[in-house]
Amino acid sequence: MGAQVDASDFEAHGLYDPEAENAADRLTLLEWLAGHGVSLAAMVEADAEERLTFLAGDLAIRPGARFPLDELAKRAEVPAERIEQLRRTVGFAPIDPADPAFTVGDIEIFRAFSLGADVFGERAALQFSRVMGTSLARIAEAAVSLFLVHVEGPIREREEGELALAQANLEAIGVLDVIPGIMESIFRSHMEEAIRRTRLARERGRSHDATRLAVGFIDLVGFTPLSQQLDAPQLADVVDEFEARASDIVVGQAGRVVKLIGDEVMFVTVTAEAACEVALELVEAFIGEGSAVMPRGGLAFGNLLARGGDYYGEIVNLASRIADLAVPYEVLVTAETRDAAASSTLNFAPAGRRMLKGFAEPVELFALGRG
Repeated sequence: MGAQVDASDFEAHGLYDPEAENAADRLTLLEWLAGHGVSLAAMVEADAEERLTFLAGDLAIRPGARFPLDELAKRAEVPAERIEQLRRTVGFAPIDPADPAFTVGDIEIFRAFSLGADVFGERAALQFSRVMGTSLARIAEAAVSLFLVHVEGPIREREEGELALAQANLEAIGVLDVIPGIMESIFRSHMEEAIRRTRLARERGRSHDATRLAVGFIDLVGFTPLSQQLDAPQLADVVDEFEARASDIVVGQAGRVVKLIGDEVMFVTVTAEAACEVALELVEAFIGEGSAVMPRGGLAFGNLLARGGDYYGEIVNLASRIADLAVPYEVLVTAETRDAAASSTLNFAPAGRRMLKGFAEPVELFALGRG
């Protein structure tokens, strides 16, 4: 392909202006793209959409021939309606059935879903697929952010040109090839941990969805006004620091971070004592640093409804409401948490009986501290 086109072809298609300030860099980029088998038509379309420097990377994400929905359904031996439903479930918007949007790799995906539906049932398989799609979408967004902040940004700041950016983009896409193997290893290890944690937390004779765990919410007081004072990179540093410390501390107590929502972390642990240690360590990590944000939290212990990788029920709501009552650097816990976390290293000071939204009776609370 590279030998069949030259500067005159690029100029004729409006891709290259020999009088432009960046003419040499643009010509090198176009020749590099042609050398990678990119057609002139693809270059013209990408240039019109201002994504020429990302074109080689875009084509490398999902390589191979593309075909429409009806052909995928035929090859995968899965009804087109089922394919469309699964696509929506994992987070993809509807597309024109005539669009050539699918690759050979998609065939096994939809066959695998059909197998899972046969084993676990259609509804359960869709719920699991929804969790998986949401998680993978977040991973994809994180990967894009990683490239923008740590690769594209510096290249643009150094004004290295279009070719350097295109080459960096293609190189970054190439890293995707190693991710599936890494993810499989991590997933299997997390499966071991999830099975262990569930076995320890389950109460025999109760619902298969019920587990007995401690659940905690820790948020940062002062985060909202701080977000109005800091620029985006500074605010990102604050969030990254909080998330990193929360994750490390929770994992250090054999717990699990359920979700991080801006300035708040929700976590679970098998024992109430471990949850207390997590909350105290996270609060202590921010004391004395002159930080403009101050952690506070709430803990509860009891039966949780486990569903789709998340937890629900009265105990979860209770912990969340308690966290909202706490003052900066304070962790409030329920009487059940205190009783289950009996330890000489912990102290539980009476904090009164409080009325909480959604609860008919006052709830007895205790302020958690070191013994």
